[in-house]
Amino acid sequence: MNQIKITALAKDVVRQLQNRHGRLMFHISGGCCDGTQPQCYELGEFRLGEVDIKLGDVCDCAIYTTNDQLAFWKDTELTLDVSPGKGGGFSLEAPLGVRFIMKSSKCASNS
Repeated sequence: MNQIKITALAKDVVRQLQNRHGRLMFHISGGCCDGTQPQCYELGEFRLGEVDIKLGDVCDCAIYTTNDQLAFWKDTELTLDVSPGKGGGFSLEAPLGVRFIMKSSKCASNS
């Protein structure tokens, strides 16, 4: 499981959504059409599949992704953030005029 960081702004948005919707979860499909955009759902509203695995946690919210996407992010440092605008899908933050994004940076190799 990866250690995922979260920006202060993203943490504020998550807390707003938790106050409104209760427990939350994120899913990152890795597919086309904003596929790497984290989608935020009420816990249990998104049905996980056989290829989905837990990537990590932020603010008491599990973040899931696919095996393929996890392999892509194997040696990266991940940070959940938000940006202005409306992303694709049914993510809960859309009415707030922002969308979650996942930033990544390559980690230094120990070899």
